Amino acid sequence: MDETAPIFKAIADSHRRLLLDLLHRDDGQTLGALCAHLPEMTRFGCMKHLKVLEEAGLVIAQKVGREKRHYLNPVPIQSLYDRWVSKYARPWAATLTGMKDLLEAGQMDQKPDHVYEVYIRTTPERLWQALVDGELTRQYYYNSRVESDWQQGSHYHYRSPDGGVLIDGDVIEADPPRRLVTTFRALWSQGAAEAVPTTVTFEISPVGAACKLTLIHAGLEPASPLTSGINTGWTQILSSLKTLLETGEPLVIGD
Repeated sequence: MDETAPIFKAIADSHRRLLLDLLHRDDGQTLGALCAHLPEMTRFGCMKHLKVLEEAGLVIAQKVGREKRHYLNPVPIQSLYDRWVSKYARPWAATLTGMKDLLEAGQMDQKPDHVYEVYIRTTPERLWQALVDGELTRQYYYNSRVESDWQQGSHYHYRSPDGGVLIDGDVIEADPPRRLVTTFRALWSQGAAEAVPTTVTFEISPVGAACKLTLIHAGLEPASPLTSGINTGWTQILSSLKTLLETGEPLVIGD
C-alpha cells in the first residue's frame, strides 16, 4: 500500500487539520488543552482523531511526568511535499540560520520543544552508521561532514565543504545502535554562535523490516521565530536521510 495513503486520510478531516494547526501553534499540548479548542466535540471524539493522526505519524504522544503530551511530527508532511510538490515546483531553500536567544542548557527539565519521528526501511546498524559517518552525512545533512570518535565525553563537529565548522558539541551518551545524545552548538552565523547550546537525542527502535528514528531537540525557545528554521532544517534532514537509506540516492529538491 502507498505509505502516503494514511497521511492523506488523516488530513482529509477538518477537525484533524485543526488539531495539527493547534500543535503547530503550541506544540506539546495535553488532551485537555486540545479539547478546549473543540467544544463541540467530546473528549472521546478528540482522542479518536488524535489516534488517527498518531497512526499516520503526524502526531507523537509522549509521557512527560504524569501528563501525556502531543507533538506535531512534520516529517510526513515533508515527505508529501517531496513526492507531490517539489519535483513540480521551483526549488525552495531552508537553512539553519540566525538562531539566537535559546534557553540555557540547565533549564532543559521542561517538555521537549521539538519531537520528530520517521520510519526508515533499514537496519539499526545501518541507520546508526548514517548518523555518525561523515561520508554519509554529507549526502543528506546539508553537504556537511561529521567528525568524531563518538565516545562519551568526546567532541564532534560538522564541517562544510570549505572546511568551516557549522555545528559542534559534545557526546553525552553513545549506545550504538540504539541511542545518541549530544549537545548542539550552532556556528553557522554570528547570531547563532552567540546562542547557548541545546541538546539533541536520536533514538533508534527496530520495527519489523524498518526502524523508527525519533529525534528530540530540547532547549529551544518555542516563541522564537528562529526556531522555525531549525524545525524546517530537521524535517528536511530526516526526509533526506530516509531517501538516502531506502534508495541509495540523495534527496534532490527541485533543480
